[in-house]
Amino acid sequence: MNAFLVLTRKEFSAALLSPIAYTIAAVFLLVLGYTFSLTLFATKVANLNYIFHQMYVLSILLVPVLTMRAVAEERRNDTLELLLSAPVAEVWMVLSKFAATWAVMLAIYALSGVYALVLAWVGEPDWGPILIGYAAMALLSALLVSVGLLASSLTENQVIAAALSLGAFLMLWFADSVAPMLPAVLEPVALNLSLLAHFKPLVSGSVFLSDAMYFISLTLCALWLASRQLADR
Repeated sequence: MNAFLVLTRKEFSAALLSPIAYTIAAVFLLVLGYTFSLTLFATKVANLNYIFHQMYVLSILLVPVLTMRAVAEERRNDTLELLLSAPVAEVWMVLSKFAATWAVMLAIYALSGVYALVLAWVGEPDWGPILIGYAAMALLSALLVSVGLLASSLTENQVIAAALSLGAFLMLWFADSVAPMLPAVLEPVALNLSLLAHFKPLVSGSVFLSDAMYFISLTLCALWLASRQLADR
């Protein structure tokens, strides 16, 4: 556990020293602020449902940029072998990178909380769906970061890692769209793998254990695969 805390602190400090996190935060908040302003003046409705869907799209597009360096850069700089030779299990290395990157995403989401405060200033929002929506974003970002780390563990090229993770996100996003084109036996599998199908109920305020378990189980699976990828080196 001490090794995990030390590694997480190191990874988080490295993220704070990198301009990538700040660039992603700036793009995320600027695009989100523009959408929020337009929608608020157009609808005059005190809810963030549309903002959460915008955050969903932006996260899918931006998380690959944040995770592409996680392991791929270690491979390219020949520091991965040094890390693997340390008396620390591979799972702690993966979990530390995951925790640090996930913390960056959660911090960006926390900054977007200013829009909820604006709603409270101009109206009387229902805080229940807003809190559930942010919980859904936390689960979504955990899944995206874990898959991004898995993609980064497969290659030393950062661009390829970003492309692999983005491709995986899009496949999960549109899984329900291709379900009717699959054989009948595979159609339920595609429907159950749909990212949007599990995200929409949560962000709309409808909490189902199956939707939460979808994000948790896929996150754990991706982290396990990433740790096995490092262990097999």
